[in-house]
Amino acid sequence: MSEKSQDARLGDMGSGRLLPLLWRFAWPSLVTMTLNMLYNVVDRIYIGHGCGADAIAGLALTFPVMMVLGAFGPLIGVGSSTVISISLGEKDHETAERALGQCVALKLLLGITVAPALFAFLAPILRSIGGGRLTEETLAAGVQYLRIVLPFNFLAHLAFGLSACMRAEGSPVSAMRCMVVGALVNIVLDPLFIFGFGWGVAGAAWATNIAMTASCAMALSHYVRGRSVVKLCLRQVRVRGALAARVLSIGLAPFLMQLAGSSINFSLNHAFARWSPSPQVGTAQVAAFGIYQTAMMLFFMPSMGVQHGIGPILGYNWGAKNYMRVRRAWDLAFLLTSVTVIFSTVVPEIFAPAIARGFANDPDVLRAGSFALRVGCCMTWCIALNVSASTYFQSVGRPRTAILLSLLRQVVVLLPCVWVLPLLMPSHPLLGTWLALPVSDFIAFVASMPPVLRERRSLARLAAGANQTPANAEQLTATHPEPGA
Repeated sequence: MSEKSQDARLGDMGSGRLLPLLWRFAWPSLVTMTLNMLYNVVDRIYIGHGCGADAIAGLALTFPVMMVLGAFGPLIGVGSSTVISISLGEKDHETAERALGQCVALKLLLGITVAPALFAFLAPILRSIGGGRLTEETLAAGVQYLRIVLPFNFLAHLAFGLSACMRAEGSPVSAMRCMVVGALVNIVLDPLFIFGFGWGVAGAAWATNIAMTASCAMALSHYVRGRSVVKLCLRQVRVRGALAARVLSIGLAPFLMQLAGSSINFSLNHAFARWSPSPQVGTAQVAAFGIYQTAMMLFFMPSMGVQHGIGPILGYNWGAKNYMRVRRAWDLAFLLTSVTVIFSTVVPEIFAPAIARGFANDPDVLRAGSFALRVGCCMTWCIALNVSASTYFQSVGRPRTAILLSLLRQVVVLLPCVWVLPLLMPSHPLLGTWLALPVSDFIAFVASMPPVLRERRSLARLAAGANQTPANAEQLTATHPEPGA
């Protein structure tokens, strides 16, 4: 599918029909994320069936480390793409080009600092998050995987960051192509390296490295060929203090959310290891958590596609002060997100054993995985409000509120539940650990209502002041101050 002309892309952002426009942005993002998820899904399917429970538990043990590294991706990429979309709405192409160049500079800086700093401490880190209470084979598999993946991790960051910038300028199909190439390479190389060459966990790691290199090359080629709305100029590849502060403040919400996710992974892995009666049971529980995480990320992809699709639309129209259109786009995003999370609840409840069998064949892991899916997903239906609200505040450059909403579910509620509920259920501590997930989903839903209702009233006042009604929502007739955080 060919992209529209540059002027047509930006014109559609401000006046195109919302549902087709959201679909145009969401479907490439959805395909991109689904294919990206195949990196994890394919790795775990092949490893679970070809290398056993210890290997799949070892990969699950690496989740907190990879999530810490992954958190720096949206810190830079989401912040940069939001600045780009708002700047394009304000007709400020110079700032958009500076944000793109700085995105590349920050990604390269990340590659030579954060990941290498972790390299010498992999075994102690994995032991501290529960690996010391699991089998030695589990710990060895996790260390082996990270040692191979970490040196190439910056290529993944650069590919995802540039893809986010492509979506921000109205080129979602180009962003999708980058991830399609990488995913196809990974799907082909995984079975070849794991089974054909007999490399096991190392084969999965090398397949991922080569795939992300291919994605990064595709992303760079989009800008090198001069097809982008925002130009990537070598003179702009630098860090600017004020712009970096703006980018990082906007990206702080998803960054902290990812760090929170890592903390949750650490806490849950530690809890499973602590409350299991033996290393074998603990390994089965950690493996089950890996199955739950991978399956839920896959089921949650449609919702994230909606969020990625609506973000540039919200940001552009906020920059253009078209508040009625912002509100209508937010309504549409919430409706579609609700549909996707209901689906993410119903399917695991009905097909939990079949889903678990897709990742493993060990009887203990199958039982634990089926139980994890049913308990962990039973309240997923109610998180649409929190998710869509976080996306809205992030997209309009309101990082403080986005951060609070993002951390509400994963830190303010879930972390205490992980540590407290097993103590309140001494006869069934593992059940208490799993119940922390649905309990936090419901509490976050209730707590998200007040800021959402307050913001909707604020948007209505701004739209009324600018004489924006459903009949003339596409005409920008006045400028007004932004609502407060």
